[in-house]
Amino acid sequence: MAEKGECSKRGGRFELCLFRISDLFRIPDFGFRILTGCFTAALAIAAPARAHEARPAYLEIKETAPGQFSTLWRTPVLAGMRLPVALKLPDDVRDLKAPVVQELADSLVERRWIDAGPDGLAGRRIEFPGLQLTITDALVRVDMLDGRTSTTMVHPSQPWMEIAASQSGWAVAGTYVVQGIRHILFGADHLLFVLGLLLIVADRWMLLKTVTAFTAAHSITLAVATLGYADVPVVPLNAAIALSILFLGPEIVRVWRGETSFTIRHPWVVAFAFGLLHGFGFASALTSAGLPRAELPLALVSFNVGVELGQLGFIALVLGLERAFAVLEVRWPRWVQALPGYTVGALGAFWTVQRTAVLLGMVR
Repeated sequence: MAEKGECSKRGGRFELCLFRISDLFRIPDFGFRILTGCFTAALAIAAPARAHEARPAYLEIKETAPGQFSTLWRTPVLAGMRLPVALKLPDDVRDLKAPVVQELADSLVERRWIDAGPDGLAGRRIEFPGLQLTITDALVRVDMLDGRTSTTMVHPSQPWMEIAASQSGWAVAGTYVVQGIRHILFGADHLLFVLGLLLIVADRWMLLKTVTAFTAAHSITLAVATLGYADVPVVPLNAAIALSILFLGPEIVRVWRGETSFTIRHPWVVAFAFGLLHGFGFASALTSAGLPRAELPLALVSFNVGVELGQLGFIALVLGLERAFAVLEVRWPRWVQALPGYTVGALGAFWTVQRTAVLLGMVR
């Protein structure tokens, strides 16, 4: 007879396990193991090795004379692959001189000098063919000769924008808040790391300390990198972030076995240490865009608020589903319980090997 909360094997088939609410409280991470199976399965299918495909493309338009503009169009490049998004200006726009293209380590930059006619670009549509096929955005900054400015985030659902009047500071901040939320929700590796922490930490007070430490750490390096005080190359950074996820895999297994370690006893320390690393990853969404320095403080604060809102929303969803499973006394096979933890370790190992190969030039 199998003990309560364990699976028995009869006739060559595993029976489903029935956990009562009291059992769930004795195994506080059970709900996490179940509900995160859905998340990790989706991440395993949808998450590519390019963790920061969500880095936005960036277009800067400056009016240099009535009807004349300089443009800077930057598209992210990772592992030698350019984001498949193009820039399409109005048909009657003509070049004043030949465009200049510059290849950087993490992006491709194209500078143009154009004449849009006596009416300029006001009310004109600018399109981004190919954006609808990606999961990223295009950030557009416009500076007019009369001092008007605007910052717009163009999404795949509507891959075009029209030059409009200047925006208020609140409108610009809202643009970066939304970008921060989208970056964390589409950043598969960041979510998987947070998920790993949730699988390790059972005590709610310790969870609060751990999340706070992770938040404080990545806020520090996000600010340091965005303001230009430090710079980490994207390719080795991605490999290191993958390694941080791989690190959590064995720790999750130790929790299941009832063992302990420094990470299990002090998860907030590990969260802070790796949070410093992930902060540089968050910063890539802003630094790769090449924003005007005057706009960086507002962009930094607003983007970080968006990242925190997205992260807290994800954690709240996980905790809410955990509570729902406990109340409903859900039946699950034992392999489902183990799936999230092993997926964290497996994806961490896969990304580490793949991104290390890219770092060493073995894969492009």
